[in-house]
Amino acid sequence: MKIGFAGMGRMGTAMALHLLELGHDVTVWNRSTDKLKPLTDAGAKTVPTPGALVEGNEVIVSSLLDGAALRAVYEGDGGILAARPDGLLVVEMSTVLSKEAVALAEKVRAAGAAFVECPVGGTTGPARTGKLLGLAGGTDADFARAKPLLDQLCRRVEHVGPVGAGAAMKLAINLPLLVYYQALGEAYALCGKVGLDTKWLVDFFTDTSGGMNVLKMRADPIAVALAGGDTGAAAFSVDGIRKDLRTMIAEAGEMGIDLPVTAATLGVYDEASARGLGEKDGSMLAGYWPNKARD
Repeated sequence: MKIGFAGMGRMGTAMALHLLELGHDVTVWNRSTDKLKPLTDAGAKTVPTPGALVEGNEVIVSSLLDGAALRAVYEGDGGILAARPDGLLVVEMSTVLSKEAVALAEKVRAAGAAFVECPVGGTTGPARTGKLLGLAGGTDADFARAKPLLDQLCRRVEHVGPVGAGAAMKLAINLPLLVYYQALGEAYALCGKVGLDTKWLVDFFTDTSGGMNVLKMRADPIAVALAGGDTGAAAFSVDGIRKDLRTMIAEAGEMGIDLPVTAATLGVYDEASARGLGEKDGSMLAGYWPNKARD
């Protein structure tokens, strides 16, 4: 397929590289061009504006930071909508408020294009290998059109309802994980004085009723974090997690709902970012609280 891809952050880059490896003709755009070299080295073409992705492509995929970035890329000067994407399929994969996805869908459809939202669960590793969890929102016809591409990016993709449902589900599935990092850190604070090996401890926690899949999938970095070490390059940064937590709280606010545990967790992560962990991997959060207590 001929695919235009907007947004070469960690996730966008990983997905675009995977599409290139599958043999697709991929053209990329990113606000800061310094991130494009890995894509061009892998055979991607580049364009100077997001609107330039429209010409010559069948599909436009976007993976952007937030709602403001979404509006700039689609509605701003040189944006996708100004380039008249009539007949194209737009697949929007950012983590945003459901109302932002709905508003964009209306404008894309008014421009004559099909629209599917599909925020994903997973970090850069699964993105690089096509093993994400896709949460698609859109009409039956638009989803059927997008599914062959989404199947190449995701180990499992579910059509969860109309546009807006995917955004809501993405926030819902991320919430327990992000709160769990803090809960795990507090749990370790209770038993850290025992002096158990953190790798053993993570393995043991995995076998309890309070264990989550992340303990199996990310056992080694979590053990390093609990021991006070650095988990290395970020797959999902602390600041990225903070953005998602703020989006969850805002989404709940639109519904007249409070998320007190999420709000408290955000406060801790804001503190961790202020102490220099913002660009570190989210697994570092498991060790932040117990190691802070020792400081």
